[in-house]
Amino acid sequence: MTIPLSILDLIPLASSSSSSQSLRNSLELARMADRRGYFRYWYAEHHNMPMVLSTTPEIMIALTAETTSRIRVGSGGVMLPNHAPLKVAEMYKMLEALSPGRIDLGIGRAPGTDPSTAVALRGSREALYAEDFPARLAELIAFGKGSLPPHGRSATVTAVPTDVPLPPIWLLGSSDYSAQLAARLGMGFGFAAHFSDYPPELPLQAYRVQFIPGALKRPHAILTVSVVCADTDEQADRLAASLLVAFVRLRTGQKPELLSPEEALAYPFTPIERTVAEAIRGLHITGSPSTVKRRIDDLIALTSADEVMVTTFTFGHAERMRSYELLATAYGLPNAE
Repeated sequence: MTIPLSILDLIPLASSSSSSQSLRNSLELARMADRRGYFRYWYAEHHNMPMVLSTTPEIMIALTAETTSRIRVGSGGVMLPNHAPLKVAEMYKMLEALSPGRIDLGIGRAPGTDPSTAVALRGSREALYAEDFPARLAELIAFGKGSLPPHGRSATVTAVPTDVPLPPIWLLGSSDYSAQLAARLGMGFGFAAHFSDYPPELPLQAYRVQFIPGALKRPHAILTVSVVCADTDEQADRLAASLLVAFVRLRTGQKPELLSPEEALAYPFTPIERTVAEAIRGLHITGSPSTVKRRIDDLIALTSADEVMVTTFTFGHAERMRSYELLATAYGLPNAE
């Protein structure tokens, strides 16, 4: 059986495009993914990154669910420490009411941004360093169930609407913390191999070994990877230059920009930037459909992942659409057209 393929969309904003056009491009990609048999379409939460527009996944989830008919839509994910658990419960119960049975609630504990922006989101530096993620998650789950929220909250507080459940919760992470918590709570787990230097097989193995049935009867691990697929290896490497420069700038404390392939190939790396580029190049899977499929299959064998979620950054929208089309064909996903 073909492993389920899904999409994580950060809504890239190329240097030559506008926010309005990039958002419309994202919805077009979601409709294509719906037709081409992708299983989920998730939106990330990032802040203060001009080349990334996915600051408010809930808005895009509502629009995407409305414009598609089959694919599951969700967050990849809500950075829970940035938000009140009650508000998250209300938003996602509302989305579930609008699109019953098609919404996912992916939860992360990282800020999804730089420390200064995280302070702006959370209200204080003390809140930034508070180790309260398990308590916030417990409160969210309680609001979802309509039970008494823990930690002395008033029993009169209810997450509305009350007649729909909270969507399935997935814990997301880039190390083994969320893997072990998801296993302990019997939830699904998603590992961010698209940016993490942590070997993916370690947290996914820990998750599977430690899993205790809860919301899920069996463990379900999603492996998220960064992919640029084109007709040839050479074309894919050229397109991936844009992503590499953006990642290098991000890792070296600069504002990332999504440059054209021509600009990216001519980018004057400093010695430090070049070192960073070589260190992170292996995080991204690039190549022709056969090359990409072979590398993804190797990761599946290594991690025993139950599902693969793909995120693709290219300068051009047509090239991003083409990358996902080629991948769908390589894995034999059904085409509804």
